[in-house]
Amino acid sequence: MERGLFGLVSGVEILSGGIIRLQVAEAEVNNISIRFLDRKTGEPTKGKTKPETILRQLTTKKGQVYSMLQGKRDVDTVLTMGIMEDVSIIPQPAGDTGKVDLVMNVVERPSGGFSAGGGISSGITSGPLSGLIGSFTYSHRNVFGRNQKLNISLERGQIDSIFRINYTDPWIQGDDKRTSRTIMVQNSRTPGNLVHGNQPGNTSLTIGRVIAGVEFSRPLRPKWSGTAGLIFQHAGARDEKGNPIIKDHYSSPLTASGKTHDDMLLAKFESVYTGSGDHGSSMFVLNVEQGLPLWPEWLFFNRVNARARKGIEIGPALFLVSLSGGHVVGNFSPHEAFAIGGTNSVRGYEEGAVGSGRSYSVGSGEISFPVLGPVEGVLFADYGTDLGSGPTVPGDPAGARLKPGSGYGYGFGIRVDSPLGPLRLEYAFNDRHAKRFHFGVGHRN
Repeated sequence: MERGLFGLVSGVEILSGGIIRLQVAEAEVNNISIRFLDRKTGEPTKGKTKPETILRQLTTKKGQVYSMLQGKRDVDTVLTMGIMEDVSIIPQPAGDTGKVDLVMNVVERPSGGFSAGGGISSGITSGPLSGLIGSFTYSHRNVFGRNQKLNISLERGQIDSIFRINYTDPWIQGDDKRTSRTIMVQNSRTPGNLVHGNQPGNTSLTIGRVIAGVEFSRPLRPKWSGTAGLIFQHAGARDEKGNPIIKDHYSSPLTASGKTHDDMLLAKFESVYTGSGDHGSSMFVLNVEQGLPLWPEWLFFNRVNARARKGIEIGPALFLVSLSGGHVVGNFSPHEAFAIGGTNSVRGYEEGAVGSGRSYSVGSGEISFPVLGPVEGVLFADYGTDLGSGPTVPGDPAGARLKPGSGYGYGFGIRVDSPLGPLRLEYAFNDRHAKRFHFGVGHRN
């Protein structure tokens, strides 16, 4: 019982001396089958999912003694696939063999459909409504009945625009390491003000990117995962009328090549440690990108970026420390410089207002504590610096805009747990005696 094994006491023999001999039959798994049930009637029906797609998720195998604890873990695993509404395992006697047949009852979720939503862009620095984004998405979560995911989305705002197609196979067939594959195509237009902001007359500058690539991910060890990929990017800047430009108002270049667009082929590697997965748990992310100059005009550079987080519980409060940093070596697009300042960086500053450099480091400490129900209070302090690398960015766009290169902010706020995720409203002061509200959805990166 302690091990959750499924068995039966089939005989009792009382011996002399106060000894009882029990005959215990352990139920060996004879067969495992999948039965699809209708969502409305509960009657057996024909499923869309390939049975082998479900069976390979199970750790319970034929020939082993059936463990109810292991069966529960298998049920949870199948539910995390995201394509089932309900899952249960029913053991049944396999004739007179003393073995059991396992029937897994599954109720499939609708395979996909259209949805609409909205959000807020953290790259917008002015205007109460200019940061709003509307989205329209079509998703299919069980393509070919193999748990493969297709997602087509369009996000549109006053400045932002992103069209994205993602096709993911969470577990490549025939692979025993649970490797996933994602193929993506994306066409985006995002604000360029993080690095090249403060244009005359409050005019806007946008960065257009066309991206296509493939990524492979797999677990490396418990709590660790790794991703490797190859991504092509075609990027350039445009003015508010949509015309390609190669320099901003301060004559700082907007591309590394001197042309209207930069092309790059990136080899990407990322390693992630997630701890327990909770917001207060430890986390570490290392991301490395290498530009491959297969053509002479393609950019050749190496970019390293790392983030770490550690949470410490102090009674009902949570003390969270986070640190991030990065560096770029080689010839890279100026608009790809590390931007410092803003809601997910140094609060108290506008987005990118502290600096934009070839290197950066940002540290943050905050204490959150329960207030009432889903509402939390928070006290925080942030510090960020470009490590003196601002002038090494082509054209020194940070120096032209008199960005300080380093700065700190501190303040207080509230967070509300909602179906959309944590809603953050924070009020911050910076070292230049300025004050600023910050609003965000989701935890700080």
